[in-house]
Amino acid sequence: MTPRFDFKIHATDGKARTGEIAMRRGTIRTPAFMPVGTAATVKAMKPDDVRAAGADIILGNTYHLMLRPTAERVARLGGLHHFMGWERPILTDSGGYQVMSLSELTKRNENGVEFKSHLDGTRHLMSPERSMEIQRLLGSDIVMAFDELVPTTSTPEVQAAAMARSMRWARRSRDAFLGGGEHADHAAQFGIQQGALDEQLRGESAAALTEIGFDGYAIGGLAVGEGQAAMFGCLDFAPGQLPADKPRYLMGVGKPDDIVGAVERGVDMFDCVLPTRSGRTGQAFTRTGPINIRNAKFGEDQGPLDPECGCTVCATWERAYLHHLVRAGEILGAMLMTEHNIWFYQALMADLRAAIAQGTLNAFASGFRARYGQGRGE
Repeated sequence: MTPRFDFKIHATDGKARTGEIAMRRGTIRTPAFMPVGTAATVKAMKPDDVRAAGADIILGNTYHLMLRPTAERVARLGGLHHFMGWERPILTDSGGYQVMSLSELTKRNENGVEFKSHLDGTRHLMSPERSMEIQRLLGSDIVMAFDELVPTTSTPEVQAAAMARSMRWARRSRDAFLGGGEHADHAAQFGIQQGALDEQLRGESAAALTEIGFDGYAIGGLAVGEGQAAMFGCLDFAPGQLPADKPRYLMGVGKPDDIVGAVERGVDMFDCVLPTRSGRTGQAFTRTGPINIRNAKFGEDQGPLDPECGCTVCATWERAYLHHLVRAGEILGAMLMTEHNIWFYQALMADLRAAIAQGTLNAFASGFRARYGQGRGE
């Protein structure tokens, strides 16, 4: 019988872990990178191609889907998996980050966040209960608790108050999720640790979440402008404050070297718009660093984007052709660049999993960083 949610760690190397999450719609290999499917699509990619690149799970966005086409419509049409043609696991975020970063005239109180849609100005209320309802209507496999995010530059008092409120909302999120009937019987839910860069606040948050009890735990409030050194400083202690037998998910991260450093510090799951957004703007990730295919020097370059890449794009097209497509604004340029980037990220995760299993993560990470720094600014 397929388990609802079963996380097994197969090997460790220092703080890093590799394992699997078994769910009814498929197994997720960890460390895992989740391509972002904001509006029921991984931009410029077909679902089968996302899977072919190696992705076991994708992320859907509660805020965007509640506004368009609405969660109720998606439910009437058979749920998000059927709607978008992706039958493997989907994690949905809670919508909290987008409510606070994209919306105009937000009003926060203990009940939730009132906001104006960035699309048409209509007013909405996002509360823990409403967020859980939306994610249930979408048919999410991994549901995120609703939390309050404040900048890491906020005063200590603001950070402490937001963390405490997030923990109260976590309890309400858990209660609403468990009251979701059949959906709760086969889906999982993650709580979100908050506390900015403060070790004590993070510890208090972790303790509160653990007491509530979730299937996995996310590290929230990072990758919001604090810089890699500050983020790694927080990750030196934050993952270890969370239960060791549950997955740890670093939200919104990130650059390839961010991911390598976070895996070394014990993180199991990631998501970021970077591979897709960068692909649409002409940036390709390679093992010697990111390159901007728009640059004139690639106009007659007959090599692949990355000679070591196994994707169809690198096997078929030259840099010169991709340079032409992107400079000409052709849709195919965005598609091919995005496909390569998704492959690059999934290949990186496969390499990390193999290095952990073989006990060679330190050597792999050091070698990756040394080479990845070579191509910056191209």
